[in-house]
Amino acid sequence: MNDTSRPRTLRVLFVCMGNICRSPAAEVVFRHMITAAGLDHRIEIDSAGTIGYHAGNPPDRRMSATLKARGYQPHGRARQVRVADFGEFDLILPMDGENEAELRRMMRDAHHAEIRPFSAFCADNPLGHVPDPYYGGAQGFEQVADIVEDGCQGLLEHLRERL
Repeated sequence: MNDTSRPRTLRVLFVCMGNICRSPAAEVVFRHMITAAGLDHRIEIDSAGTIGYHAGNPPDRRMSATLKARGYQPHGRARQVRVADFGEFDLILPMDGENEAELRRMMRDAHHAEIRPFSAFCADNPLGHVPDPYYGGAQGFEQVADIVEDGCQGLLEHLRERL
């Protein structure tokens, strides 16, 4: 089988600051959606943070509890974005403008990754970004889960057109 006869695989990276709340939530929700859609062999996903402070840590316990209550299974360990990610992923989705600016600063011209705000895939997000719930209460984690579910549904529809 030659390369032109193989189905295209898309690689998506979700990015927030520390990779313990927003981006791992998006990874977990999107993994659930692509598996349910039978596309887990066509879409590869990961998450990372623009800072390495939480590297190696599991997702935030409050975010995990919120996701578990919605039927998702949180997993993974935080990692920092690497320059190699810009060549390995097709689509990099920052959760807010600060992280988008940091990614654009890190990106080298030779890499092919497309950077688009995660919120661009949301049908119902008047904020225009995914707020960081880390220093807030339970409602912030619920809000993030709502936005992530919305954005992941839009992302799935978008990627189906590209496969």
